[in-house]
Amino acid sequence: MRFFLILFIFFNFAFSSNVSIFKVEGMHCPLCTTAVKKAISKLEGVEKVSVRLNTKEVSVIYNEKVKIEDILAAIKTTSYEGIEISTKSE
Repeated sequence: MRFFLILFIFFNFAFSSNVSIFKVEGMHCPLCTTAVKKAISKLEGVEKVSVRLNTKEVSVIYNEKVKIEDILAAIKTTSYEGIEISTKSE
């Protein structure tokens, strides 16, 4: 029983995810959102990216390998500027 508890705790921390939301002004068409999504998705450790054109927000689920600066740099490669709105750990 103790073994399973330790195993559970290990996997819970080893595979924990972070969720961050960014504001990306300037996106005005579906191609813009696709470019931002593709740039962020290329980062190793990113699990899911969701881009909403109507709110100009990007949600990113990622593991501990990824840093906020990495995501902001990926957004910048698409000629847009991202601003972190919120981050939480799951």
